Amino acid sequence: MKRLGSVQRKMPCVFVTEVKEEPSSKREHQEIQTCPRKEMDNSHPQHVPSFSGQHLLGKPPNQPFKVLATETVSHKALDADIYSAIPTEKVDGTCCYVTTYKDQPYLWARLDRKPNKQAEKRFKNFLHSKENPKEFFWNVEEDFKPAPECWIPAKETEQINGNPVPDENGHIPGWVPVEKNNKQYCWHSSVVNYEFEIALVLKHHPDDSGLLEISAVPLSDLLEQTLELIGTNINGNPYGLGSKKHPLHLLIPHGAFQIRNLPSLKHNDLVSWFEDCKEGKIEGIVWHCSDGCLIKVHRHHLGLCWPIPDTYMNSRPVIINMNLNKCDSAFDIKCLFNHFLKIDNQKFVRLKDIIFDV
Repeated sequence: MKRLGSVQRKMPCVFVTEVKEEPSSKREHQEIQTCPRKEMDNSHPQHVPSFSGQHLLGKPPNQPFKVLATETVSHKALDADIYSAIPTEKVDGTCCYVTTYKDQPYLWARLDRKPNKQAEKRFKNFLHSKENPKEFFWNVEEDFKPAPECWIPAKETEQINGNPVPDENGHIPGWVPVEKNNKQYCWHSSVVNYEFEIALVLKHHPDDSGLLEISAVPLSDLLEQTLELIGTNINGNPYGLGSKKHPLHLLIPHGAFQIRNLPSLKHNDLVSWFEDCKEGKIEGIVWHCSDGCLIKVHRHHLGLCWPIPDTYMNSRPVIINMNLNKCDSAFDIKCLFNHFLKIDNQKFVRLKDIIFDV
């Protein structure tokens, strides 16, 4: 499949949106859970700070308003030639990136820099005055909380005089490398093995578009791609993967699941598709445009619920195809790669039926 665009910044909605002053229907807890003590060499679990997980993307719990789509297609979507774009499933997880670190391919976790309390207060007051957020003056060196030394800004972040420019939300999107023993990113590190430079990836089977495949993919094949980490301890586990005792996490390349036979780009037609078609049992749609622009619509934009009991993804058949003969005896017995090797070549009727016999 042709490699599609990567997610380096917030995506605009395909429709013009309006804010409605009533509580959002989004779930209350949209975050990454911490690792239990036994997962981390008997050390104490650490609370994941507010800048990690989905909170770093500007999605605080108990949002007091709704952002709803109107029936008007946005100028951004039209300028990007949305009608010729490739529609793909929007996957509900946390965003990751693969790029080089320590002279080898590494998985990176999303980490947005946020302003300190004083700067945030100034910015909010500025917004309340109905001013354009792009006209706000930021002093990046003084207004923002310090970032880890290994932090890098997202690729498409604008820079002035060598400093990254905050987006319209007052955040600077970026990434930090996922180290093997970092408690904060333990679920990220569970899907990669840096010794063999591989990652656990869910995608379509190459010879059967109706079948999903879980395989160990060389990290070098994923370089400069963004992916979504999904699983037991991510965002409330909307796909029903694994269990608390035996958590299961996977990476999905952005754009991996293209949507066939999508209806016309009309508000009511999309609502009907999400509600009535089995292929519509997804979080949303991301259109990959020819100029590299990404445009989205979320079920919440259309006044629809998410998560839902049975998703299209977790009801699809899947086969395990690890292709790791040279590594068979080299994995820790508790790691995900070893668990998948034990069920290698097995086929499951539904993705959510995968259970490890531990």
